[in-house]
Amino acid sequence: MLAALIKKELLSLLRDVYGVAALFMMPALFIIVMSMALKDFYEPAARPLIYGVENLDQGKPAARLLDRWAQENGPPQPLSADWHTELAAGRLQYVLVVDAGFSAQASDLDSKGDAKVRLLAEPGLNQALFETKRAKLIEAVTRLRAEILLAQLDLGINAAALAESIPVVAERAGAGPRPTAVQQNVPAWLLFGMFFVVASISSLFVEERACGALARLRSLGARPWRLVVGKLLPYLLVNGLQAALMLAIGIWLMPVIGGEGLSLQGVNWGALIVMLLAISLAAVSLALALACLVGSHSQAMTIGPTIIMLMAALGGIMVPTFLMPPVMQTLASYVPMNWGFEGLLNVLLRNGDFAAIAPAVTKLTLFALLMLGSGFVLFRRRL
Repeated sequence: MLAALIKKELLSLLRDVYGVAALFMMPALFIIVMSMALKDFYEPAARPLIYGVENLDQGKPAARLLDRWAQENGPPQPLSADWHTELAAGRLQYVLVVDAGFSAQASDLDSKGDAKVRLLAEPGLNQALFETKRAKLIEAVTRLRAEILLAQLDLGINAAALAESIPVVAERAGAGPRPTAVQQNVPAWLLFGMFFVVASISSLFVEERACGALARLRSLGARPWRLVVGKLLPYLLVNGLQAALMLAIGIWLMPVIGGEGLSLQGVNWGALIVMLLAISLAAVSLALALACLVGSHSQAMTIGPTIIMLMAALGGIMVPTFLMPPVMQTLASYVPMNWGFEGLLNVLLRNGDFAAIAPAVTKLTLFALLMLGSGFVLFRRRL
C-alpha cells in the first residue's frame, strides 16, 4: 500500500506540470539573476574608475603623488569648468583635489597649514570602493611625506625601498574555493527552492481533502503514518532532483553566460549529501505540518509561501548575514534556513567534513522531527 501511495503522489505531481516547473524554474532563475546582479559585489571590477584631478598646488611633491596615482589607477579625465555638476551626476566617479600649499606642508616637519589632498566621490559610489580609494590615498600621501622627511633628515634610509619591503602577507586559509556571487547564491537559492515545496504540498493536500480522496483512502485501511510517509518520500525525491539541477546550473551554465562557475574543488561529497538530506527532511516536514494546518486553497497559497519568504529574509538567503547588524545576525541563528545555509557553506566553501556539519545536521533533524510529529498530530485530527 505504501508503494501505491507514493505512486499516487508522484502522479499528482506530474499532472500539475506548471507547479512542478515552478519548483525547478524559480530557484534556477534566482540563482542566475542574483549571481549576475551581485557579481561585482563579491568581485569588485578590476577596471579603473573614471576620475579627474584638480591640482591647485603645482609643486613637485604634489606632481609625484599624482603620477603614482595615475600609474595605479589609470590616467585622469580632463576636468571641465563645471566638474562639480558632473561629479554630482555620476559622470565622474571621484575627483582628487590637491590644495594649494600641499607640497610645502608635506615637506614641513611641523606639518603647519591646512592644505590637504581631498577625495570627492560621486553620491552613488559603492561604499567599499570609496573606503578602498580613501585607504590608498592615505597610504600614498603617508609614503610620500615619509620619503621627503627622511631625505631631509639625511639618515641614510631609503624610504622607497622600505615601503616596498613591508612585512605583511595576506592569504586565505585552506585550499577551498574563494567566495563569489555564485558560491553564495547557488546554495542559498537551492535551499530556498527545497523549502518552497510547501506551496505544492499544501495545495495538493487541500485538494485531496476537499474531494474526499483522503477519507476514501482511510476507509480502505490506509493508516495515517502511511499516508504521511507516502507524501514525504516523493518530495524528498523532488528536492534531490532540485539540488542536482541547481548544482549543475552553478557548475556548467553560469560560466557560459558570463558568471563564475561553482567550484566543487575538495568538496566532501558524503558530507554534502548528508547536508542536503537533512535540509530536505526539514523542508518537507515543515511543509507537511503547514499543509495539515491550513484549511483552504487561499490559505495554502499565502501562509506557507509567506513563512518561507520570511525565513529566507531572516536566514541569510536574500541578504547575506555578514551584511546584517548584530541583532539580526543573532536572530538569523534561530532560523532553520540559516542552519542549512551555513552547513552548505561549510561544505562548499570551507571543505568541511562530517564534524563541520554535525551541528547544522543535528538542529535540522530535530526541527524535522518536531515538524513531522506536529504534522502527524494535525493530520490525524483532519482525518
